[in-house]
Amino acid sequence: MSSEIIFVVEESAEGGFEARALDHSIYTEADALEDIKSMVRDAVQCHFAEEDRPRLIRLHIVKDEVIAA
Repeated sequence: MSSEIIFVVEESAEGGFEARALDHSIYTEADALEDIKSMVRDAVQCHFAEEDRPRLIRLHIVKDEVIAA
């Protein structure tokens, strides 16, 4: 059991946010950033048995930004 699981959170092309775990097959999405946090927590709880569940969830929020050169 790992004490931490890491998710990459990105803005979706259709709007909202997508989150995927780096080392596990866990994916979820939500309309707002605050909602993605609870969706990730729920997904982790569903994916792991209580004794195997990581204690910490780290969200790596990626935001693409384009600026003129």
